[in-house]
Amino acid sequence: MGLHKYRLGELIEQVFRQNTKLDYGVDDVRGVSNTKGMIATKADMSSRSLAPFYIIEPGEFVFNRRTTRNGERLGMAFNDTDRAYIFTNDYVAFRVRESARGILSAEYLYMFFCRDEFDRYVRVHSWGSATEFFNWDDMCAVEIELPPLDVQQKYVAVYRAIFANQQSYERGREDLKTVIDATLDSIKKEEHVASLRTYLTDIDRRNSSGRLKKIYGVNLKKTFMPSVAKVAEKSLLSYKVVQHGELACNPMHTGRDGGLPVALNFSDEDVLVSPAYFVFRVDDSILSEYVLMWLSREQVDRKIAFFSDGTVRGGIAEDTLLNLGIAVPSQEKQRALANLYSVYRKRQQLAERLKSQLAHLCPILIRGAMDEAARA
Repeated sequence: MGLHKYRLGELIEQVFRQNTKLDYGVDDVRGVSNTKGMIATKADMSSRSLAPFYIIEPGEFVFNRRTTRNGERLGMAFNDTDRAYIFTNDYVAFRVRESARGILSAEYLYMFFCRDEFDRYVRVHSWGSATEFFNWDDMCAVEIELPPLDVQQKYVAVYRAIFANQQSYERGREDLKTVIDATLDSIKKEEHVASLRTYLTDIDRRNSSGRLKKIYGVNLKKTFMPSVAKVAEKSLLSYKVVQHGELACNPMHTGRDGGLPVALNFSDEDVLVSPAYFVFRVDDSILSEYVLMWLSREQVDRKIAFFSDGTVRGGIAEDTLLNLGIAVPSQEKQRALANLYSVYRKRQQLAERLKSQLAHLCPILIRGAMDEAARA
């Protein structure tokens, strides 16, 4: 068997299939992520014609030529679904040539792209000054060593099995979220609505002893995440401390991001966040998990974005946030929802863990396929 070396240009071809008949609309628009996935677009589509957009069929690829400020990674997507989507024609679309489909599996190629090694190659071979690009010709110049197709398919099958497991957790998580959101909507109609300030108290507890060293941020997924900010140790003394059961909100860029990054400290350990964040203690008459669920609703995120100010940062004032309403049911209903939310969070964590494993698995599978072919 053995390995055979190719340039990608011998195996792939561009796709120029455009949405000229407008068969696809705004709901079919997708973007690409630097983790090599399709994502809902963040662009304002209200004034854009969708006619030039590329139609990407199952088994086809699309990538963003711009590599500047993209996390040192190439934004790319592989349509592994059973239907077509549309992507901006600013991207480059391509597929495996029909004549090469006995040589190269599209899914194997996707695993090849998902490796950190490939992103490092892209970064080195990007061109430009203020804006850097990795163009079609650069993609065609990429060298790839291929094992026989049956060996590729063997390792693709391993990837598919783990991917199917991850997708199963994703679907279960989304089903739970639908139940939670529907229940909260019914509560909104049935219960008295009070302002958030009725239940939230601002806490300004600083890291004055310097005990905590690791900074966290919060994201639109409503979770804490390690911060990449470089902060002098002396400056950490002014950072805020979030204790168990307290909420932290990032009020900056809420207009730009379309929602409120907020998280609840479920752990028994204190969390250190930016001094610009809001930190709230939740009144004993309401469960902190319930408040987080309420603030995680899409309707709340839309209100947050709407009420954000017009400054460069486009943030939301604390008073504006606290003036938002919340409908509070009985403690029994709150506990029932909190239990559902706990299951939802566990599924979310498992799905994220499997997603991370998939990313780390790709280089292992590629190496395994190459080693097996080399030994044959």
